[in-house]
Amino acid sequence: MIAMTLHEIARVVGAHLHDVPDPGARVTAPSAVDSRAVLPGGLFAATAGAHVDGHDYAAVAIAGGAVAVLAARPVCVPALVVEDVQVALGLLARHLLTRISPAVIGLTGSVGKTTTKDLLAQILERHAPTVATDRSFNNELGLPLTVLRADAATRYLVLEMGAGRKGDLTYLTGLAPPRIGLVLNVGTAHIERMGGGPADVAQAKGELVEALPADGFALLNADDPYVIGMAGRTQAQILLYGRSPHAQVRAENVRMDQRARAQFELVTPTGRAPVALDLIGEHQVSNALGAAAVATALGLDPAAIAAGLTAARRRSGGRLEITERPDGITIVNDAYNANPESMRAGLRAAKALAGPRRTIAVLGAMGQQADASPARHTDIGRLVADLHYDVLITVGTGDPLAIAHAARSSGQGVTVHTVADVAAAITLATTLLQPGDVVFVKASSEIGLATCARALATPTP
Repeated sequence: MIAMTLHEIARVVGAHLHDVPDPGARVTAPSAVDSRAVLPGGLFAATAGAHVDGHDYAAVAIAGGAVAVLAARPVCVPALVVEDVQVALGLLARHLLTRISPAVIGLTGSVGKTTTKDLLAQILERHAPTVATDRSFNNELGLPLTVLRADAATRYLVLEMGAGRKGDLTYLTGLAPPRIGLVLNVGTAHIERMGGGPADVAQAKGELVEALPADGFALLNADDPYVIGMAGRTQAQILLYGRSPHAQVRAENVRMDQRARAQFELVTPTGRAPVALDLIGEHQVSNALGAAAVATALGLDPAAIAAGLTAARRRSGGRLEITERPDGITIVNDAYNANPESMRAGLRAAKALAGPRRTIAVLGAMGQQADASPARHTDIGRLVADLHYDVLITVGTGDPLAIAHAARSSGQGVTVHTVADVAAAITLATTLLQPGDVVFVKASSEIGLATCARALATPTP
């Protein structure tokens, strides 16, 4: 964060100062929307959510070291009062970027954003100061908070950009105009809010490349026809990546080790180098190539990119997070969120990791699938059976029962159990576990199966 006085911030965001004894007091640390995350010298942004109103924690934030509160009303402690806190945060972030000059990288896609962002950050930070989105804080609040962590020393600013609706990426790129834009894929996440079809999702995701300048780079996945179709929507230079032989940044000689981790030869326009990923699942090759394409556009050489990818480790929880229990049971927690693409990738990755070991899938609903939801859940049930999982536990009514019915009806011999809720899933899975089992847990985040994964990963003595 560039140090700024409260008076300066008020001028930038159009705020009125309330209960501020010293307008010259300086904010020197990043902003936060959680009073527990406030740093001394920071700014607390009091946002109102569905269940918690940050204004109620203003005094706690000040006691924790915040210089002032960015608020929508006076809160009896030093405050910058604005009409809309979220808009004000965006204005402050946009102003900060006028005072520093990092390479701004925006990335989007239906699946794989957070993993790709984590891989890219680990490549870049080996070479220069890098600020990247924390976890999946990729929306209208998360992006400004990320930008406000940058300072004059920051060379690379890696911004994961989420899009739940058309127009979201136009807004985010307006706050932090990127010079490099990476589009991973077009899938079914948020499809009902974008118009109902993949072309609608592509229209929304393509807003990122439309925002790029002529001297920028649009990095497009050569293996996704909807992403390739965005080429005509940008004035930036196009760099293709993927498994396709036509991609300028590609993987050759892909192979999987005994731990279901990919190894391959990274090929770029300036050379090639071997990569051995630490993350499980063949789908991680595409994520790694996306990160490599950005690094290539930034001028890093293939050996440095490959070294960064090989050294990279999983940073964000709930995404194929592996816990090895002392009794030999392996829990694969992929319960941060779910859509058909990520569900298929996760099921395949866990099965590959298991090898000959017994496999159990604990699955809940995939949200936001609209009218296609029953068919998509049925497809997942068939995949569970086709992959020869030994046991399936579905959690909840409605769509999870479609998963169960499809697996049971397949004739592949999978043992199917249905339970009503997360607590029942924990109880049942605990009774079924045998030493050496591999357990895959996944659902959309609102289902709460992360609780199940954590409980199974920490057995009762």
